[in-house]
Amino acid sequence: MTRKPEAHVLPDVLRPGLALVFCGTAAGKRSAAEHAYYAHPGNLFWRALHEAGFTPRLLAPAEFPLLPQFGIGLTDLAKRHSGNDDELPRDAFDAPALWAKIERYAPRFVAFTSKNAARAALGHAVDCGLQDERIGETQVFVLPSPSGQARGHWDVESWRALGALYRTEQQIHR
Repeated sequence: MTRKPEAHVLPDVLRPGLALVFCGTAAGKRSAAEHAYYAHPGNLFWRALHEAGFTPRLLAPAEFPLLPQFGIGLTDLAKRHSGNDDELPRDAFDAPALWAKIERYAPRFVAFTSKNAARAALGHAVDCGLQDERIGETQVFVLPSPSGQARGHWDVESWRALGALYRTEQQIHR
């Protein structure tokens, strides 16, 4: 008997031509329940996205399907699990699948929304900011986690720096 693979908790928001893809570890419990990325009210993702200039207005989590119109996509390392990182099964993160998606869609940037996500995808510890390595042709940027649980490490400046880089790239590629 063949076991049917579990469905993704949240759908990927990916397509060719995106400038930037944000990648988290896994959908949180609230995001899974609401079927929307970064849905917990304490999560700063949507505020940071707007404050850093990626979107012209503050979007609600349920509006995540609108992001491609701004050149932005979304995905997670653990597509079939939800919850806090420490609650996920050891094999939840699928770095090879992420690499394949990034190489296939080839956005100009992939931005990991936490050091933990970047470490899981890249295989080593990283600092926030633009990285020297790439995934295929895609530049890698690491951001501090917008999760309310990581508030002690929060700094919107990395998000602003990525926003400035993103806008510069957008102007160059128009």
